[in-house]
Amino acid sequence: MTIALKEGYQPLTEATAIQLIKELGYFHAHDQLRCREIGDGNLNLVFHIQNENDKALIIKQALPYAKVVGESWPLTLHRATIEGNYLKNAIPLVPELVPQLHHTDEVKALTIMEDLSHLDIVRTGFIAGKSYPNLSRHIGEYLAKTLFFTSDFGCNQQVKKGLQQAFSNPELCKITEDLVFSDPFHESDTNDFEPELKGTVERLWQDDSLKLEVAKLKYKFLTHGEALLHGDLHTGSIFANETDTKVIDPEFAFFGPIGFDIGQFFANLLFQAITRTEENRDIILSHLHQVWKTFEETFTTLWHTSSVETFTRTKGYLEYVLKEYFKDSIGFAGCELIRRTIGLAHVADLDGIEDSSRRLASKKIAIELGRQLILQQSNITSTKDMERLFEKVKRGE
Repeated sequence: MTIALKEGYQPLTEATAIQLIKELGYFHAHDQLRCREIGDGNLNLVFHIQNENDKALIIKQALPYAKVVGESWPLTLHRATIEGNYLKNAIPLVPELVPQLHHTDEVKALTIMEDLSHLDIVRTGFIAGKSYPNLSRHIGEYLAKTLFFTSDFGCNQQVKKGLQQAFSNPELCKITEDLVFSDPFHESDTNDFEPELKGTVERLWQDDSLKLEVAKLKYKFLTHGEALLHGDLHTGSIFANETDTKVIDPEFAFFGPIGFDIGQFFANLLFQAITRTEENRDIILSHLHQVWKTFEETFTTLWHTSSVETFTRTKGYLEYVLKEYFKDSIGFAGCELIRRTIGLAHVADLDGIEDSSRRLASKKIAIELGRQLILQQSNITSTKDMERLFEKVKRGE
């Protein structure tokens, strides 16, 4: 399949990335630069460029296809513009929690941003046993501020409608619609799981009660434009160390249900809870509790101090809104657990377990936990309830 590209677009190489960064004036012409391509995802090239004095920058360039499949799966380059605009919108709201943005180019489909190589990719660090004590507090704040100030509670409704047009992202939303909500719950060529899981997976496909709840969640994803979402907030999209946290890769950004971003982060914490030994699990569960606590507290403060909606002064409305967000986040977390286990795009938390029997056991727990979260989303009213359900599934009850 031939992919139509804008004139002026050409995938960068390490040599042309160096040439570009010098032409833009970020380094001196005589600087000796080192460049390496470090992208480990499916959709982009990522170049780390550094001079002899250790000044460094990152160039991220969108590819016109998914690397995991190849040119038979074409992708829009407009997602680079979405990413740049999302960062421009987020920087005033959470300047310490997203990377500094230096330059964007819509034609070349690239973004130049600060180097974050002093930080860890959180998923990689978690797998290595690291804790990141400030992570959940930072992500709770990030979620509350980016979501509140792009919702009808914190953003003028006319301004929001303009933003919704600017962040229309149909191609990448279609990926989420298919890979998160549709394909894992039906027989599909995109699904990918071990033969030993076939019986477990087929029971999912035959569970009409489960599929009804997933259908409702998909409908919310399709129709509830509550706020500007990151759209792909997993632990591979977050850099951190002991003190700092930076959220990256918002190319899936669009206006959707607030619980989706929260649920994705919940699910990726639960992958770690599933795979860690009991003595190392408490920090992950504490992150689960802390992220919602911080989100709830920060969102509540903003509700009382920064609202543009008259009805936020109505008694009981805040409690109703937070309850709905939490319920949605539980269901979306369940979908994420299942799709990352049996769908096209997996997580290293599970796939990286070398012992096959332990890996399969962990995947069965992830599938069952996901199923229970989806089915019981109305009954789970706190992160403590979520922890209790996790412990019950982990014990095989």
